[in-house]
Amino acid sequence: MFLDLHTHSVSSDDSRATVEQYVKWVSVLRRKGHRVDGFVLTEHRQFDGDKDYSGLSADNDVIILKGSELDTNFGHFLVYGVNQALLDEIDFTKVGLDAIELMRAADACGAMAIPAHPGRFGIGLVEYIDNGSDFSGVSVVELLNGSNRPGEQERAEGLISARGYAGTGGSDAHVVSAIGACMTRFEGNIADETDLVRELRCGKFQAVRLDEAITR
Repeated sequence: MFLDLHTHSVSSDDSRATVEQYVKWVSVLRRKGHRVDGFVLTEHRQFDGDKDYSGLSADNDVIILKGSELDTNFGHFLVYGVNQALLDEIDFTKVGLDAIELMRAADACGAMAIPAHPGRFGIGLVEYIDNGSDFSGVSVVELLNGSNRPGEQERAEGLISARGYAGTGGSDAHVVSAIGACMTRFEGNIADETDLVRELRCGKFQAVRLDEAITR
């Protein structure tokens, strides 16, 4: 199963893409022979729990899941499996959240928070990993990010190699044509956010680029 774990719709203030447009572009990619099973909406500093994409998902055979991308004192974190318990404990709108506390709270609530684009200059985990903080809660980071600038991919790869982290893939799409550029290939089936957290925790996945996701 191939899922893009990092996308932004117009709910994020810096994106121009609607969810409907993403779904249409997935159909375009499929006609070109690529396998894209779905994507996760990781909106900036919010969780759109009130938005229902089940009809759009069913009508187009595209898995549409919801998560968040939060701003912490140690860079951006992607949060999967968001539920009311986590929303009650963490203020998603806050900039500079305590990353260690976010990871702890997510784990306790049955969710998962992982560092986004860890090689990004200025805000990636690479900038903080040796500052003496307790990063023992990190086991998975985003390896492939479709918006990486020159040098940032290499920094992410170096971090993963040095620390033994598992790596996911996501496009970090803010425009329609970017979706699917990087994805995560899972061995298990995923139908909802609970499944996604389970598969991330078991570690049976691999970051891939679009040209590796070919229909057979």
